[in-house]
This record gives sequence, C-alpha cells and structure tokens, in this order.
Amino acid sequence: MHSAQELVANVVTLASLPTVYLRIRDELDTPTGSATSVAHAISADPAISSSLLRLANSAFYGYGGRIDTITRAVTILGIQQVHDLVLAISASGAFPLFAPRYLDMPRFWRGSVMRGLAAREIGRNRGMIGVERLFVIGLLSDIGHLVMYQTIPELTHEARTVATANREPLHEVERRIAGCDHAEVGAALMAQWHLPTTFVDIIGAQGNPRLAGDYVHEAAMVHVAARIAEADQENESSTAAA
Repeated sequence: MHSAQELVANVVTLASLPTVYLRIRDELDTPTGSATSVAHAISADPAISSSLLRLANSAFYGYGGRIDTITRAVTILGIQQVHDLVLAISASGAFPLFAPRYLDMPRFWRGSVMRGLAAREIGRNRGMIGVERLFVIGLLSDIGHLVMYQTIPELTHEARTVATANREPLHEVERRIAGCDHAEVGAALMAQWHLPTTFVDIIGAQGNPRLAGDYVHEAAMVHVAARIAEADQENESSTAAA
C-alpha cells in the first residue's frame, strides 16, 4: 500500500514547476511586487509568454486579440489571474516525457479542460467571485492521476477497471487497492509545489467536499464538475464505439 506523499516524493523531481512561475509567485508574496516585474519575468520565457497571450486572447476571456504584450496582459488581467494562468500552463508542461501505458494523454487533458470549464460555469451560475481561479483548480483537479499512472500504473489501472466494472466510486476503490486516491495525491503535489491553500484543500476534498473546511462550496463545485467531465467522456466513448 502506498501513501500520497510517497508517490509525490517519487515523481517530484520529474514534475517541477519552471523558474518563471516561481518568480511570479515570489512577486505575489513580496509587498513590493509589481506588474512590471511580473511581466519581465514572464517575458524571459518565450514558450510561456506565447501560451499566455494565446489564452488571454481566447474566447475564454473575450479580448479578441487586443492583448498584444505581456505587460498589457498583466495590466488588464491582474497579477493574481496571470499567476493562475501561468500555473495552469506550467502544470500542463510539468510531465513532458510522460507516456503512460494505461492513460490516453490527449483525452486526459481534454477531460481536465472540461473540468475547469464546468467548475467555472457552476461558480458563475452561483454568483461566485473569482471564477477564473476555480477554472484553474478544476483544470488541475485530476493531476493526481498523472502521478499515480507514472508511479504505480498497474494498481491505478486495476482500480479504474474494478470501479468501472462494479460501478463503485473511483476514489474508494483506489484507496482500497493502492492505499490512497487521486485527490489525495493531487493535494500532496499541490502542497509540494507550495501552491495556495485553496488549491490543496479543494483538490484534496473533491471526493468528499465536506472535508474542505472553509472551501466546502468550491470543493462541491469541483466534485460536480468532475462528474460532468466523466459523463462527457463516457458519452464520447459510447459514440465512438457505435
């Protein structure tokens, strides 16, 4: 049996966040942090810069190509939102050489985006402030599975197979077979990356939102978003099989 901390410890050297993200986080944590210094840090990384501008000008934000520089992106979106976008970009690239035997990576990331979009929409319908952060949390909510499929692929695959066959909650089967579930592992990775407590608590409690403390409502939204994404992928699979 394995613990979430053990699995993360075995993979963390391969799944580290880039220096540019760490610099942005430092700027947020520093009283003297400024939009100018954040923009300068991002501009030093061409790949993240281009990804950030593409996201900022996507239909998700609706600026229609009007954000043409990193400085303008930081000014319009704000340091906190830029931090979250760079985090999402960085996390998606933290497993660059990962080719799991039992996991379809394009399908995994499509499902992750669906989780983020669903979580954001649920939050928006409830009048929640800061739904963009909820999108990023939803996007990262299944990242524990990347760690599990890399460190204990056979057990992780077995748990999903059993859960599907018996129609049991996946997180319960994972704990029974592997010793921990993907939510615990995801929370452990968020903690290892020193992300805000909101990420750790919400992702860790997505299977049982009542355990999220002050973030119980957000965890419930991510829980529902995960069910929506799973239903969407099941429907996709059924359509493909037909």
